[in-house]
Parts: sequence; C-alpha cells; structure tokens
Amino acid sequence: MQTPDRLNDGQLSDEQSREVAEMIREEIARRRISRQALAEQAKLSLSTLEKALGGRRPFTLATTVRLEQALGVSLRKNIAVVTPPAANDVAPDSLGSYSHRAVTWLEDVYITLRPSFGDKDAIFAYRTEIVWEPQVSSLVFREGERTDAAYEHTGEVAVPHQSGFIYLVINKHGQHRVITVSRPTVGGVMYGIISTLRAGPGSQLTPVAAPIAYVPLRNIPKPSLGRVGPDDTNHAFYRDHLRRTVDESFALFLPG
Repeated sequence: MQTPDRLNDGQLSDEQSREVAEMIREEIARRRISRQALAEQAKLSLSTLEKALGGRRPFTLATTVRLEQALGVSLRKNIAVVTPPAANDVAPDSLGSYSHRAVTWLEDVYITLRPSFGDKDAIFAYRTEIVWEPQVSSLVFREGERTDAAYEHTGEVAVPHQSGFIYLVINKHGQHRVITVSRPTVGGVMYGIISTLRAGPGSQLTPVAAPIAYVPLRNIPKPSLGRVGPDDTNHAFYRDHLRRTVDESFALFLPG
C-alpha cells in the first residue's frame, strides 16, 4: 500500500476540488475550528488552504490526504489523479516552494560552530549534513558527531524567496529550535543566529540566542569536534568565523 507522503502530488479537477472544498467547509463549521487550526493540524500553510478553499488553486492529492488525516474523514469520492508530474521535487509552501534543482548548492557537509553554553572561552563544534529527502520532498539537515549525542537533531530546511535567508527548523512535540543563516558566501560559509534552549541544573531550561556558522567540511583540513578550547589548533579559526557573524553584520544582537 502506498503511504501518503509517497503519493504523487497530482492535481484534482475543478469539480473534484469544489467538492473537497465544500466538505472541508462543512467540517470546519461543524467542529467550530478555525482555518488556521486546520492548516496547522494538516501541516499546511494557511495560504495554501485559503487559496484551495477559495477556488484560486486546485487541491492536490497530497494536500487532500493531509487534510483527511487531520480531520479523520474521507474527502475523496471517486477521485482520480490528473496531470501528475513525473516526480515530486518541489518543497511545500511552508518551506518556500523551492525545487530540488534550485537548492542543490546547499547540499553539503558542514562543521557547525557556536559558542559553548557551558564555557565562555570554548566553541562547540559538530557535523551537520544538508541533503534532499525525497520522502518529504524538501531539504533536511542531520546533525552528528556531537559530544552531547542526546541533543543531535534532524529537521527541515526552509528557503523562502522573500527574505533571502535560510531557516533550519526543528519542531519536536511543539518545542521549536530555529536557526536563521545567510546564503553561502563565496567560500560556502553560512552565518547567522541560533535560537534554542540552554540546559541548566536539573530540568531547568533557559531560552538562549547565539551566533552560529556553517563551514563546509572541505574548508577545514583537520576539524576539531566537541568543546574546542583556546589550546586547540582550530580555536582561533573557529573564533574568527563566529566573530565574522557579528562584525560583518550577518546578524545583530541588540542591547536590552
């Protein structure tokens, strides 16, 4: 049996789209939920849902399946897929609607650098891989070789056209970690800000933001990983990259 995330993102006919839209409006009214809430439950952008319900764009089979799962009802009545593409290589609206071909320049292995949260003189370094994942039709990032392996993450990569920035996002049970970075420089490095939670004593967590840099692995002959102190041969190189984040205004930290 074919799973929903593997279904071709074929468009429904105008008549089928009208039928699906009518059923969704009925379910929204019956359940007294907002369109925003439904979009979030179906993991769709509100814009995508609004346009489909308003008849400004047809529903796709993939979108319909997501809405069925969110509502727990069948929205399809003898629906046949029309004009399916040969392959679904376009990310969802919520990630920027980019095609795989348009973002191949981001696929790489990086050494990720940020200040250590536990040692003011140290830099925390680990490996991050950005790759295209066909099953979800988007770029994903995977962290590895962290000394705190329990905090290794995999998340989505958003590349919206409007801002010109790249977002590495983790949403785990409603808890978010967001990394906003520039497009790569000539040397392939991305600079920006990480916004996450810092682990403290016991179960204490504190929101924290810090500069971050993604340096292509090929740029570092012998990378140091983990907590990199001042006595490490790579410390000055790593520190210069983090300072560049602020010194060259890739990111700003405003005083309180």
